[in-house]
Amino acid sequence: MSASDTDADRRHEQRTPIELRVEYKRVNMFFADYTRNISKGGTFIATRHPLELHTEFKFSLVVPAFDEPLVLTGRVVWRVMPDDATEERPAGMGIEFQYANDGERAKIHEMVQHAMTEELGADITAMLLSRNEDPKS
Repeated sequence: MSASDTDADRRHEQRTPIELRVEYKRVNMFFADYTRNISKGGTFIATRHPLELHTEFKFSLVVPAFDEPLVLTGRVVWRVMPDDATEERPAGMGIEFQYANDGERAKIHEMVQHAMTEELGADITAMLLSRNEDPKS
């Protein structure tokens, strides 16, 4: 992706502004960063240490509404390096969720919707999710 691509060009799902703690490891280093937004298909992790493009990794998403963190698999599909970051485009990486099967996809979509509802309320969540209903998602 080029630096001129807009956020809307890169995503297939409506993103919701939300801040949740994200934890992951990178070569013997542990990171605790934050999501800036989330959708049923992925998230943006704000970090000054983005992983390489196409890196697939497991991460934990700490959601206050859940007793345990969500453990997800994601793949880096785009990133903004610290030297290229601006206030509108902070340093970090766009993550596309990866699923082992359709059952896992449905479960993650349900959990993300639940997290959005807990953080934003049912009405706002329903409005945001209905904006971009896609049978493939």
